[in-house]
Amino acid sequence: VLWRGADGTELPCYRFGDTGYCTYAAGVRGARNHTDTPDPAVIRARLAQTLEHEAEHSKVDPILLFDGCDHQEWDEAAYAAIAERLGRAGDDGIEVVHTTLDAYLEEMLAQRERIETVLEGELREPARYPVSEDNQWLIPGVLSSRVWIKQWNARCQTLLCHWAEPLTAIAEGLAGLPDARGYLDVAWRWLLKNHPHDSICGCSIDPVHEDMKYRFHQCEGIAERLTIEATRALTARVEGGLAEDALRIGVFNPLPAPFEGTAEITIQAPADWPAFNEFFGFEPKPAFRIEDAAGKEIPYQRLAQAMGRIKTRIRPTRFPESYRTNDVTVSLPLAVPAMGYTTLTVRPGETRRVGRADVALPTRHPGHGLATSERSMANGTLGVTVEPNGTLTIDDLRTGHTYSRLLTFEDGADIGDGWYHGQAVNDQCYTSTGAAAEVALVHDGPYLTTFRVRTSLRVPEAFDFAHMVRAEDLTTVEIDSLVSLRPDSDRVEVTTTVHNTARDHRLRVLFPSGARTRTYLADSPFDVVERPIALRADNHEYRELEVECKPQQSWTALFGEERGLAVVSEGLMESAVRDLPGRPIALTLLRATRRTVMSDGQPEGQLLGEHRFRYWIVPLAGEPDREGLTLLGQRLAAGLRDVQLRPADVALAGGPGALPRQAGLLEVSGGAVLTSARRQDGALEVRLFNPSGERSKALLRLGDLAGNPATYVPVDLESRPLGEPQPIRGGAIGLTLGPKKIVTLRLE
Repeated sequence: VLWRGADGTELPCYRFGDTGYCTYAAGVRGARNHTDTPDPAVIRARLAQTLEHEAEHSKVDPILLFDGCDHQEWDEAAYAAIAERLGRAGDDGIEVVHTTLDAYLEEMLAQRERIETVLEGELREPARYPVSEDNQWLIPGVLSSRVWIKQWNARCQTLLCHWAEPLTAIAEGLAGLPDARGYLDVAWRWLLKNHPHDSICGCSIDPVHEDMKYRFHQCEGIAERLTIEATRALTARVEGGLAEDALRIGVFNPLPAPFEGTAEITIQAPADWPAFNEFFGFEPKPAFRIEDAAGKEIPYQRLAQAMGRIKTRIRPTRFPESYRTNDVTVSLPLAVPAMGYTTLTVRPGETRRVGRADVALPTRHPGHGLATSERSMANGTLGVTVEPNGTLTIDDLRTGHTYSRLLTFEDGADIGDGWYHGQAVNDQCYTSTGAAAEVALVHDGPYLTTFRVRTSLRVPEAFDFAHMVRAEDLTTVEIDSLVSLRPDSDRVEVTTTVHNTARDHRLRVLFPSGARTRTYLADSPFDVVERPIALRADNHEYRELEVECKPQQSWTALFGEERGLAVVSEGLMESAVRDLPGRPIALTLLRATRRTVMSDGQPEGQLLGEHRFRYWIVPLAGEPDREGLTLLGQRLAAGLRDVQLRPADVALAGGPGALPRQAGLLEVSGGAVLTSARRQDGALEVRLFNPSGERSKALLRLGDLAGNPATYVPVDLESRPLGEPQPIRGGAIGLTLGPKKIVTLRLE
């Protein structure tokens, strides 16, 4: 068959036969008697039957006898029967050749025009009856098995694609850092070793997944170190000197869109800087002022502080130097160029001589908080109310629509395994609508207001497999959510920590949208897909039921009759829109299972302990913006980074230099999403895709950090040129991308 991809590209594909993808030499392996002794006559007959069947159903001359499956040894008896036919044509006119998949593909592609059947779409059809005709399996439950694996993998991918690769590309050209390609290759190699399907799917035995932790650590450590060195080198080389009593902070934005909003930074103020006290000295507060790249003072909101923290300065030829700082977390307004940085300067607060002592003057900034009551907040765009049971009500002040029962937690039994969520017949699904919740106002200021909502969800402590019911004894799963709102923001930010004490269950968080629509959108690798909300009408006739949970990369959204909702998350690969009147988005947080396929059980699959999740609730004022939501997913995952340098650190990092105090590499606008920016063979290489089903135009505007590339050339996924170099005029590249098209450009 031909599979037509999202951008119209057609790929010849082979669908394995009635024995599934592990064809075992097209069914020949099964020719054994009850003592597992091979029967040569039966093997020969099976081989002839299989060859006849495959030839009858193939449109091209080459047919595939594929022998392979997970961990499967080769079958000597089966190969003996095949070897008898090697190199000669049988009575059926078929010659059997021992070859490779590459050789098969080359011969098959030469007859591509003879393939007439064309398939489109996601190819997520579940297995059908009878087994003799379809031994395929979709196995959808792996999207949420051992969720920590998906989260850690997402963090590593973000570190490499949005931080280490683009930042080292900038620092090599502008700060003289050595080529990091070797380190990046090693980091990617460690990560890819965690991508075999039973590993990344979280459906193997405990020791396999325990080994994955080491590989994640190696990838993360390399990518983190490369990012730190690049950001330090660039910050050190910013123009202008740094006074002994000043602190330079470089704030970096890795995404191809400018950042404008509020963000949090933990200021590492030297411990000997002055501190002031309110009233009669209840708690000393470090006194400091923050200036932007133009030298203008920036107001800030204090969030937290930790005094006397130990830091270490690493010198190349001496022992590490230890020093102490007073760390103060602040929220402040920032503007950072696309794929670039801005520079802040922090100076100690002023002091006044009082008697024989120098007393620090307070550093405070006016501004009203966003809290409107003891359990509500608003910013002019959204109003948020925390209900007594811990759910949220959001008023979209732009449209007048209200969204209720958001942040409802749902807990049901899971008697499945790493492959499937198993729903018990005798299930009891518990929700937080009747749970107790404690509400605390954590931050209330002009730049960030945060409520802490602690929900105590009482659920069965396990599943009673002896009686196939959820246990009568209950345990408390504490769900601790920080719910935040920023000025002028169109989203509510949530960080949820689950203290899991239960076994054999699935925990989801629900967001009723109220949108009247039959379809919804979700992002996928290099695409955004539209899916029906309702399950197939003939679902009861399938051997493997279609389930409502489907894959996403970072967001799910729906819109209908002038209202809609999107939920953007980090490292959570499973979501659904339930076919209920309220059209709730259901985001799977974790599945705790005791079973691993072909084993009596693996205890680590129960995921006991603490788990942390981040997601944003985005009421929609119009149809979902595919590019915007994908960028929002990248923003949630990547965030901003800062590096803080004292004069001694500037010298160690190679400065000072002549870089501007604020600059960017590349800005992308229009209908395209950038997924990669890296240095390849000495040139900058960027990759973009069009997530819509229509042709779109995009503009790539080069910033100060890009240098002066004169031309660009499209390349394939292996960096091979696809055409002639084109001139870059006015520091910008205009592109027209076909529907769902992926484009990679090399700038020289």
